[in-house]
Amino acid sequence: MKREATDLYAQIEARRVELGLTQAELGFRAFGKAETSAIQNIKRGSSPSFERMGALAEALGYDLYFGPPRDGAPVAQMLVDGAEYAHIPLHDASLAAGGGSENDSEHVIDELAFRRDWLKKQGISTSAACLARVRGESMLPTIAPGDVVLIDTRQRNLPIRSLPDTEVRHRAPIYALRGADGAQVKRLLRPSEDQLMVISDNPDYLPQVLNLALGSSSPIIGKVVWWGHTVKE
Repeated sequence: MKREATDLYAQIEARRVELGLTQAELGFRAFGKAETSAIQNIKRGSSPSFERMGALAEALGYDLYFGPPRDGAPVAQMLVDGAEYAHIPLHDASLAAGGGSENDSEHVIDELAFRRDWLKKQGISTSAACLARVRGESMLPTIAPGDVVLIDTRQRNLPIRSLPDTEVRHRAPIYALRGADGAQVKRLLRPSEDQLMVISDNPDYLPQVLNLALGSSSPIIGKVVWWGHTVKE
């Protein structure tokens, strides 16, 4: 067996044991089925494809990186009661539930921890997830000012469809988007290729229609997949 394969197999096994997983459970996390062939092939000296190695790395809570050396500390890992958590960055940016919010700075100011198995079940990649705060009242009572929203930036394609007016406010998905006045969080519908309907949950805010130039870049930042609310007395 090649020394590189031996070292890789030993590292995978050490991490698997640390997480309390069997090889079959690790295979299910990585590939969606309880298989051990990928790990056994590494043990025998085979080199896995980059795609399969990436799936294993994500299942183990590791980063798989190919490129120039990276500066900075490694991503923090946290294990609570046998469950592993990923730290998602909270950006210094506001998403307006109203007319739009200009953000001159979007650097990371904090992090929140989410269970990796929950993120994977929702189909959310940790590298594509980010958090931001909402200001304004146009999404009340669903999302309140000061709430934190989790955005999946990989979900930017909105299918063309329309809904009856009575169903729009309850069934249209919520997205973060960039408008003429800045970043917003709204329900979106795409009735045609060149139009977006921007809908608020607060009935005091009327729906708007954005006309999109064909071939232009999408204004959608990503889909809002979770939000957290702090009750204020």
